[in-house]
Amino acid sequence: MTAFSLHACGRPLTFDRPQLVGILNVTPDSFSDGGRYLDVDRAVAHAHAMVEEGAGLLDIGAESTRPGAVPVGEEEETRRLLPVVERLGPTLGVPISIDTTKAAVARRALDAGAVIVNDVSALRFDAAMAGVIAQRGAGVVLMHMRGAPPTMQDRPQYRDVVREVLDFLAERLSHAEQVGIRKEQIVLDPGFGFGKLEGHNVALLRGFSKLTSLGCPLMAGVSRKTFVGQLTGRSIHDRLWGTAAAVALAVERGAALLRVHDVAAMRDVLAVAAAVAFPKPPAESTE
Repeated sequence: MTAFSLHACGRPLTFDRPQLVGILNVTPDSFSDGGRYLDVDRAVAHAHAMVEEGAGLLDIGAESTRPGAVPVGEEEETRRLLPVVERLGPTLGVPISIDTTKAAVARRALDAGAVIVNDVSALRFDAAMAGVIAQRGAGVVLMHMRGAPPTMQDRPQYRDVVREVLDFLAERLSHAEQVGIRKEQIVLDPGFGFGKLEGHNVALLRGFSKLTSLGCPLMAGVSRKTFVGQLTGRSIHDRLWGTAAAVALAVERGAALLRVHDVAAMRDVLAVAAAVAFPKPPAESTE
């Protein structure tokens, strides 16, 4: 996918090429950067740095969804999240997405300046979430996940992971439209690493292009994931090159949004991958 648009809180967000989504976790226990950005000033500085490095959107999370993560309450999630969103909303210059499954948290974040809700449960964990998104006209990311973070990696099984993910996302897309969320507001995410083992993730990346049939922008979150470490034998903070390969393959297969930790490096990966996957027509001669 090259050009795409997303309607979010009353305005269309239009992009002429795939975009990097910078990850900002204000959590003590996220799998890659837990504890690094709990301080508000440090979180805000990192957000601005990612935008300067090339992030076209920012995704902020205040509750870890790593495998085995322990859920946190609404009050604690809001306490971590809101001061950062309130600081960034007026100044960041790119759309802000909130990584939450709780309607009350999403509502307060949208009030503070966020325009997209990244719901890893695809509207399943909180019955009120769909109403918040429909009422506000917010963008929403609907992600596939088998189970829930505390248990999702307990021997997940699939007969055909690509088909099952596609069918799930199609059902969630239909549900969202039925409850008043327009298709123009929706991004779909196959959920790499969420209830999937190494072979499932590889198969999903191989068949990623099949998900474009659903007609929504697709997000790929492959950055530093466990399957990248399993394939390369690298630890979490040494998976840059493996992530780069996965990002390039996702772009070639139609990803519109790439959720990443290492924005500066992935900007170069995206520039080359997008140029090859989506060549521009030759410029007309002026002679």
